[in-house]
Amino acid sequence: MERRKTQAMASHSAIFLLLSIFTFVFLGSEYLYVNMVSRIVEESQTVIAQNYALGVNALGFLIYPLINRSVRERNKTILIFSLSFLSIICIFLIQQHISFSVTLAAGVVLFLLLGVFGGSVHYLAACTIRTERIAGLVGISYAAGILLQYANNNLVNIEIAEAAVLSVSLAVLSVLIMRTRRIHKEALASDETAPLRTALRPDEMSRKKIPAGLLLVLLVALMACVFSTLDNAITLGHAAGTMDIGQWPRMLLALSGLAAGFLFDIRKRKYMTLMMYCVMVLSVLCVIVLRWGGPFLTGVAVAYVASGFFVVFFTTSFLELAACMRLPDLWAGMGRAVNNLVAALVTNGSVTLLLAGRSITLIVLMLVLFVAASILMFAYTVKAHAVLAPPPAPAAGYTPKEKFSSFASLYSLTDRERDVLQYLLVSDGSVQDIAQQMALSRPVLYRHIRSLNEKTGTQSRIGLLQFYYEWMPENKGVTPEKSPDFKA
Repeated sequence: MERRKTQAMASHSAIFLLLSIFTFVFLGSEYLYVNMVSRIVEESQTVIAQNYALGVNALGFLIYPLINRSVRERNKTILIFSLSFLSIICIFLIQQHISFSVTLAAGVVLFLLLGVFGGSVHYLAACTIRTERIAGLVGISYAAGILLQYANNNLVNIEIAEAAVLSVSLAVLSVLIMRTRRIHKEALASDETAPLRTALRPDEMSRKKIPAGLLLVLLVALMACVFSTLDNAITLGHAAGTMDIGQWPRMLLALSGLAAGFLFDIRKRKYMTLMMYCVMVLSVLCVIVLRWGGPFLTGVAVAYVASGFFVVFFTTSFLELAACMRLPDLWAGMGRAVNNLVAALVTNGSVTLLLAGRSITLIVLMLVLFVAASILMFAYTVKAHAVLAPPPAPAAGYTPKEKFSSFASLYSLTDRERDVLQYLLVSDGSVQDIAQQMALSRPVLYRHIRSLNEKTGTQSRIGLLQFYYEWMPENKGVTPEKSPDFKA
C-alpha cells in the first residue's frame, strides 16, 4: 500500500511538472515568436504568422498518435531528444529573426514539434493520473506555467537569455517525458489491481463512445469562437489606447486557473459543465456590453477569468474522456489542438467584424454561437454521463486479484497465458511492443493470444479484453481462488 501511494505521488508530481513546463514553454515560445516577427513585418502579417503557428501546433497534436504507435519503444528516447534539439535550434533562429521567411519557417517547425511534445505530455497525464481531483491538478499546473512565463518576461530582459531559458526548459521537459514514461511502466508492472484500473477500458472502446468525443470537440470549438472573439475585443481595445492593462491580467489568469481546478472538482466534477456554461454566458454578455461602450476594465477581468476556466475545462474533459477511448493518445490533447486551430481560423474574421464596427452582426453571431453551444453542452452532458461512468465493480467479496485468479482457473490458463493476459490488460501498446516487454517473439505472442481466444470463445484481442471486463465470478458459478488476505 505504501509503495502504491509513493508511486501515485511520484506520478502526480511528474504530471504537474510536465503540464506546467509545457504551458510555460508554449506561451513563452509564442511570445518570443510574435515579438520577433513584429519587428520585421507589419501588424497584419504578424497576425497571419501567429495563425500559421497555432494551426501547425494543432497538427502536431494530431501527428503524435502516429509517432507513438509507429516508433518502437527503444527508439522513442532517441526521437524525443532529437526533436528537442531541433526545437532548440528553431528557438534561437527565431530569436535572431534574420528575415521574415527564416523566422516564419523556424516558428512553423517549432510549433509543430511543440504540438508533438504537447500530445505526449497530455497522453502521459491521461494514463498516469489516478486521483479524483484531476481538474485541481490541471489548474495548479496551468497556474504554475503562467507564473513561470510572467517571471520570465519580467526578470529576463535580454532576448538571447530568454531563448536560453526556453531551451533549457524544453530540454528538461524532454527528460521528464522519458522519466514519466518509466514511472508509468513501473507502476503498471507492480500494481496487482491494474487489470481493473488500466487507462483503456475495453468495454468502453466501442464505436458508441465516439459520438461523445465528437460532441466535446464541437462544443470546445464553438466555445473557443466565443472566447477568442472576447480576447480579440480586449486586445483591440488595448491597442487603441482605451486602457493600458499592464501585467496584472497574467496574475488574474493564473488565479482563475487555480479557482477553476478546485471548483470543477466539487462532487467529482458533477457541476463542471454547468459552471463552464455560466462562464460562457458571462463571456457572451461581456462581448455585447463592450460593443455598446461598456466598462473596459470589467471586460478585461471577465476575459481573463473565462480563459483560465476554459483551459482547465477542455484539458480536464479530454483527459477524462481519453481513458475511455480506443486512441487515448489522440484524444488526450484534443482540447488544446481544437482550441489552437479554432483560434487560428477565427481570429481574422472576428477582428474584421470588430474593426468594421458591425455591432449588430457581431451580436447576432455571438447569440447563434451561444445557442449552438448550449445545445451541444446538453447533448454532451448526457453522453458523458454514460461514457465516464465507472466500470462495474467485481462481485461482492472479490478483489481484482481474486477475479483474475478465478478467471484464469475457470479457463485453465497456463502460467504463460496468465502473464500474457496481464500484459494485455495493462498495456495500450502494439503487439510488437508487448512482445518486446515480455521478451517474446511476435509469432509466439500471437500464438498465446490465439490460445486465449480459443479458451474463452472470443475472436480478437479487444474481444478478449471486453469479455474479461464483463465476466463476473458469481455469474459463472465459480468459487474464487482466495488470496492470503481474503476475508469472507
